[in-house]
Amino acid sequence: MCRLLAYTGDAIFLEDMVVKPQHSLVRQSMQADEAKVSTNGDGFGLGWYTGDATRLEPGIYREVTPAWSDENLLALCSAVRSPLFFAHVRATTGTAVARQNCHPFRYGKYLFMHNGQIGDYPKVRRQLESQLPDHLYAHRKGATDSELMFLLAIANIEAGAAPIDAVTMMLADVTNAMAKRDVIAPLRFAATLADGSALYAFRYSSDDKPPTLYLSGCESGTVIASEPLQDRTSPACPTWTSVTPDTAVAVIAGRVTQQAMNVRIDALEVA
Repeated sequence: MCRLLAYTGDAIFLEDMVVKPQHSLVRQSMQADEAKVSTNGDGFGLGWYTGDATRLEPGIYREVTPAWSDENLLALCSAVRSPLFFAHVRATTGTAVARQNCHPFRYGKYLFMHNGQIGDYPKVRRQLESQLPDHLYAHRKGATDSELMFLLAIANIEAGAAPIDAVTMMLADVTNAMAKRDVIAPLRFAATLADGSALYAFRYSSDDKPPTLYLSGCESGTVIASEPLQDRTSPACPTWTSVTPDTAVAVIAGRVTQQAMNVRIDALEVA
């Protein structure tokens, strides 16, 4: 399983969240505490917005090397300031170690990253890809289930759905596709989505073991991460709250709200 981090608030250097904390994402790439595998060395990525309203498309940097060994990652994090950024370290669940499979993924003004997997992904991949509009299918560069789920959600957004509804609808489509093919392995989904101003996060699973996801408020803004960035036994550290399973989080203009996700499973009712 991968590890991810998203930040929104006052503009800060990326290193303040990605590198410097006691249990930073770089450290988690070597030694994660709450993942199935402790090492996340199958690539990494950064995505960030400049805060300039005339430049909505985010910048990204992705590589296949482990985060702990890439000097360019450290240099970027010490030089780039952003009011909204993503960082991700990857542990592949079956697809190739390749730059196009590293997170975050970008489409227009949107950024997305994911921890989890579609159970028995090869059994449903073709059907789900066929649901993409032609322009989104052409945009698909990698082979991961994560990128596919992102583009399916984008299709819903382009059809008029709000971001949380778009992701919930996508999860329902994936879950139903799995059910129609008698897939028993679960769909597990912890993810973040941003549009340059708002940040959304999701924690969902078709079984009772959703990937970890935490929410924390700090002096400069809001952090969402797979694992707390500090030792939670230290009274000097911010409070980290586990996001409730089957919940979507929205951070808009500094205000944090949460709502239950109603992922409709109806495949078994189809004749």
